[in-house]
Amino acid sequence: MIDLPRSPGFRLDGLRALVTGAGRGIGLAAAAALAEAGAHVTLAARTVMEIEEAAGAITAAGGTARALVLDVLDTATTRATIAAQEPFAILVNNAGTNRPKPFVEVGVDDYDAVLDLNLKAAFFVAQSVANGMIGAARGGSIIHMGSQMGHVGGPRRTLYCASKWALEGLSKAMALDLAPHQIRSNTIAPTFIETPMTRPFFDDAAFRDDVLKRIKLGRLGMVEDLMGAVVYLASPAAAMVTGTSLVVDGGWTAD
Repeated sequence: MIDLPRSPGFRLDGLRALVTGAGRGIGLAAAAALAEAGAHVTLAARTVMEIEEAAGAITAAGGTARALVLDVLDTATTRATIAAQEPFAILVNNAGTNRPKPFVEVGVDDYDAVLDLNLKAAFFVAQSVANGMIGAARGGSIIHMGSQMGHVGGPRRTLYCASKWALEGLSKAMALDLAPHQIRSNTIAPTFIETPMTRPFFDDAAFRDDVLKRIKLGRLGMVEDLMGAVVYLASPAAAMVTGTSLVVDGGWTAD
């Protein structure tokens, strides 16, 4: 009789998860995916009505979800708020923004808006959640929502690329520091995903055509394309996966 190995599985039953920027788009999809896998999900964002509606929709679909009003740009309040929560086992560090401009037109306010949210806020949210994980001594999974633009360059995207390349480095270094605590740190690097934030970009037909030429699978990404990646990195199936990036780009970076 052959003793077959058994998959660790993708279930997250009873684990507490925090998703930032969870009211819409990728964040909402991540929260819905984690809840479907059994996690107890806290949806965090600045807009009360949006996250309450999102949490209600997840609950109505059979999941467990709650809303948490949180402005991650307010570092002190974010630290205090996260510290007051029961420790999380999963973080999806998703809140982010973009201000596409030619390099020579980027202003200081643009720089601060993109780097403060995409990098500084992500750093201190992760640090706050990791402190709770360390205190709980049960390990955990930190998933940063990066971008294919954290692996390549792009026109009019100096700020976005700077923030997402930095996030890749942050995640790798975090993985080293947190490994003794059995806390994993990884990124997901999507291609262009149709969301409320990106949809206006595609009103430019030339831009849309250029993007579709670069995505080898020939279509824009959908939020559903990222849901499996989120669950995988959060789950026991990825127990030996840390310090890496799961690129979900339809082949953009393959050549």
